[in-house]
Amino acid sequence: MKGLEQEYSGARAPSVDSSGAPAAATLRATVAESLAEVPADAWNRLAGDDNPFLRHEFLLALERHGCVGEEAGWYPRHLLIYAGDRLAGAAPMYVKTHSFGEFGSDWAWADAYQRAGMAYYPKLVCAIPFTPATGRRLLCAPGPDADGVRAAIVEAGVEIARNAGVSSLQWLFASEDDARLLESRGHAGRIGCQYHWHNHGYRDFQDYLDHLRSKRRKQVRRERREANASDVAIRVLSGAEAGEADWHAYHRLYSATYDRKWGYPSLTPGFFCEMGETMPDSVMLVLAHRGRHCVAGAHLFRGRDTLYGRNWGCSEYLPSLHFEMCYYRGIAYCIDEGLRVFEAGAQGEHKIWRGFLPRATHSAHWFRDNRFRGAIEDFLRRERVEIGHHMGIMRAHLPFRSETGERRRG
Repeated sequence: MKGLEQEYSGARAPSVDSSGAPAAATLRATVAESLAEVPADAWNRLAGDDNPFLRHEFLLALERHGCVGEEAGWYPRHLLIYAGDRLAGAAPMYVKTHSFGEFGSDWAWADAYQRAGMAYYPKLVCAIPFTPATGRRLLCAPGPDADGVRAAIVEAGVEIARNAGVSSLQWLFASEDDARLLESRGHAGRIGCQYHWHNHGYRDFQDYLDHLRSKRRKQVRRERREANASDVAIRVLSGAEAGEADWHAYHRLYSATYDRKWGYPSLTPGFFCEMGETMPDSVMLVLAHRGRHCVAGAHLFRGRDTLYGRNWGCSEYLPSLHFEMCYYRGIAYCIDEGLRVFEAGAQGEHKIWRGFLPRATHSAHWFRDNRFRGAIEDFLRRERVEIGHHMGIMRAHLPFRSETGERRRG
């Protein structure tokens, strides 16, 4: 990995003009091996305040507390585009030596490379570590030069991947606009499926229930009764309200879940505590206590109009408690706070019965080897058809009294 680090440290992309074409112009690209090298206000001016996972505070905390780095196999290589001395564009990038923590399902590609006697790792990814949440990947401030800066990020990313000798460059869980631009510039597009809840202006949780079919309405009511009938007390805490002891109690439950599933708890107690301090309005903690003992916990983030469910842990099984803490409390919070969308994480067809709709996610991929590129593009075309078919089946089982779940008008 040392040689790769040296290549990245010296990597530079060609200048581009405002149309995105190579030219002797004002934009230049470079790579930062830590976000500590980038002023927080300069990065956040590009990231905006709508998505918490793009914030300088979030990404730097991952580095500061060892969630990413050499031991984790996530080497920060953040792409920066400068116009003179001003940071004009950026992309959160990492060199990866594995595919853990991406939720991208490219293990079969890695296996195919290995069987062909080629190295799939290291690869370069533009992603938010351990976070399958859609968001912008081509970061720039709004303005007349935005299209040129976004094009510069794409071109620079490919140039850096070429110079580094990685197998591929992958932009994961990109916004639809970013994915469209990446595909127009030669990247192979891929879609996935998640389940998101949408707030159609519900007055309260009961109003939401009233728009479910009778069977599903009764199911939700039964699960909420079961969860709240147990001898546990559930608290919903903001980052400002959660203390260090709360975060440590939650982390023990979070880690135990991974231990039971033979996984690795990538997020550390220090990371959680720092999020509570530096992003208190963006983090939520739902805890269930029996007496003095914390027996279950759920961790969520909120953006400007979206709630993101992230992690869950428990020390024992209690009927329907997972549904209450991870889904129903989140739905109620969105209604109370006027949030538009609740993204409850990856996978989970069971979410459909609770009002979460299938939604396409997007990624884009560049491959160094043209032979594999052709094979993977063929796979992606067939996969897209299958995912579209799956989403159609799921839509046929929506629990709402109307097709969309929108509130009745008039």
